[in-house]
Amino acid sequence: MSVKENLIQLKNSLPAQVTLVAVSKTKPNAMITEAYEAGQRDFGENYVQELVDKQEQLPKDIHWHFIGHLQSNKVKYIAPFVYLIHGVDSAKLLQEINKQALKNNRTINCLLQIYIAQEETKFGFSFEECETFLRSDVFSQLKNIKILGFMAMASNTENEEQVRKEFRSLKQFAEKTSSLLHFPSSILSYGMSSDYKIAIEEGSTMIRIGSSIFGERSYSK
Repeated sequence: MSVKENLIQLKNSLPAQVTLVAVSKTKPNAMITEAYEAGQRDFGENYVQELVDKQEQLPKDIHWHFIGHLQSNKVKYIAPFVYLIHGVDSAKLLQEINKQALKNNRTINCLLQIYIAQEETKFGFSFEECETFLRSDVFSQLKNIKILGFMAMASNTENEEQVRKEFRSLKQFAEKTSSLLHFPSSILSYGMSSDYKIAIEEGSTMIRIGSSIFGERSYSK
């Protein structure tokens, strides 16, 4: 099936409250344009340089989501235009985003990345670190960022019950801390091609899907 057909089929299967972020990393502009022409506006990228290049070449009403692991020294390149930064995994990174947002005279939307998986390879705040940070003076002084919710990745496992439990733990944490965010209907960004159906059942409001739309990814280029 084509990108357009994949996209329409997927969108038709999603509940109204779930936003689909099409993960377009390593995919050519022609594929993104096909998805765009089918009505898709939210695209997710993992690499700063690739995102900057695509943003320059593609329509300006695209909502670019940065979904990779963001290094502080790269924030300045995406600060002028990024729509939502998903993986904010430290206070230091958030302070840098705030600084670059101020320089660009804008407020940047962010999600705090929470570590819910049973794996060493994932990044993020623990629940305790995150709650402490949200209550801190450091956080209250950041005026050029908006925390719209949380992002997480579940363990890469066949154990559906474990994945479900991990997603559920973040939903419960979001409910517990909603008063600290000032955005009661916060975004919960979890769920990818392999587990998005479970994620939606466990409260996700934003899913990040790549291969189910664009086909399998080739890293050889």
